[in-house]
Formats: sequence, C-alpha cells, structure tokens
Amino acid sequence: MKYLYYPGCSLEGTAREYDHATRALLGALDVELVEIEGWTCCGASAAEGQSELLSIALPARNLALAEAMDEKAADILVPCSACYLNLKRAAEETAKEPALLSKVNAALEPEGLVLRGKKRVRHLLDVLTTDIGAAELAARVRTGMDAYTVAPYYGCQCLRPYVVFDDPEAPTSMEPLLLATGAAVHEWHMAAQCCGASLMNIRPEIAREMVAAILSGARGADAIVTVCPMCQMNLEGYQNAVSRAAGRDLHQAIVYLPQFLGLALGLSPADLSLDLNLSGVSAFVS
Repeated sequence: MKYLYYPGCSLEGTAREYDHATRALLGALDVELVEIEGWTCCGASAAEGQSELLSIALPARNLALAEAMDEKAADILVPCSACYLNLKRAAEETAKEPALLSKVNAALEPEGLVLRGKKRVRHLLDVLTTDIGAAELAARVRTGMDAYTVAPYYGCQCLRPYVVFDDPEAPTSMEPLLLATGAAVHEWHMAAQCCGASLMNIRPEIAREMVAAILSGARGADAIVTVCPMCQMNLEGYQNAVSRAAGRDLHQAIVYLPQFLGLALGLSPADLSLDLNLSGVSAFVS
C-alpha cells in the first residue's frame, strides 16, 4: 500500500512524536508514505476568521500539489485531525460548488497549480481501520499489551461533520485495533467529547473543566489513546493546572494510537519518540 502523506504543521513541531510514530508504525506494516512535495499550512483554525476563500484555498493548494505528483498512490493520508478536516472540507466543498472551485483555481494559478478533485483525503484512523484492519495488525503483534487497559479518545474533528468511517456519536473504530494488541478497552462515555480545543487559550477555565471530565472518565485506565495533536496537547499538557482546579489528582498517561500499536508490533520507545510525550508514560517504556 502507498499513500501520499500530509503531516501538517503540528507534526513538525509540538506533535513530532505523532509523526515519528506514524511513520514507524506504517513502515512496520509495509505501508509506503510519500510526503507531498512543498506542502504548506492548511490554515488550521485561524484562516476562516480572515477569509472563507483563504480557508479553502490553503488546504486546496496541498490537494493540488498532491495531484501534481506522479504517484500511483490514490489517497492522501493525514494524521492530524484538524488538517484532515480542513483538507476534507476543501475537497468536499470544491467538488459540489463549481463556482468555488473556479475561485480556488484562480488563486492557485500563479503557481501553475490546478485542483481537479482527483485525490481522496483519509484520516490515519480510517486507513488503519479500513485498509489494514485488526486482523492484519494482530498477525504482526510481537509484544502483547495484555497488561494494559486503555481508553480510546477520538475527539471531534476526525469524525465530524463528515461521517466517513465511524459513528461520531458512538465511535468504535479504535476498539478492534486496540483489542488486537491484547489490551483491554476501558468502557466510558467520553470518547467523542470535545477537549475544549483552542478554548484552553482564550477561556482556560472552561477548557480545564472539559479536560477534567475526560481525565476523570478515564480513571482506572492505564492510558488514554488519542489521534489528534490538539486533543493530545490539552489532555497531557495541562494536567497540573486541571488537577489543581479540580482539587484532585487527575494525572494520566496520554499516548498516540500509533505509539501504542507500535509498541505491540515490537517497535522501541525510541522508534516511537515516547520520550517526547509530556504525560507519565513510564509504564510503556522499558
């Protein structure tokens, strides 16, 4: 299998461990990633506040770059949920609105780029679930994770508003992958609840309450497993402040899904950059 790869800005900065683990895991699964040449920021959450056209043109540029590459890979794989949402939105909106597509292509014309809608945008979780699957993963397990109970946390943006590979209200796509490693899945109702996202910067008191509810719901689990850099940052980066505000200890290990799966496949903590995680992951490092 081969995919065009869009890492996005976070995976080159605060979420480098997510990028490293994604590449390592997929390499161990014999999946080839071809990074999109010359990719740039998708606009994150800031572009839409400046210009609706800009918020589409920025991710559309990356789609056009992918189309221009002479690769047989049909799909674009995106690990970051925010990037996935932005690229997916650009693909969907330009496909159904010819006038918008014309405006976007006019914006791309100075670079000689044209968006034709040839590439499908896929989230990493979708690829792991749909294209690889739990059975293939189980066949490659080298280190059973039977000692661990983990809480799958999806967040908002890989599931909403585009219902592609899972139910956004009651997601289950991570569970077979985790069970394939031998781990137990923590039963909870917070898997698709919002972590507060950028509220942690502008209304931290609200975001802390949202994160506290998620961390509280995961009590009894050995770790929360995530697929989103923003969720990972909120859940692991503010545990001291959240615990103080809540008046109780809510510290919890937070790991990315490819980190946990990679350990099961026999990859080392160094391969998966577990040393870059902010929360206590000593139980997974030997």
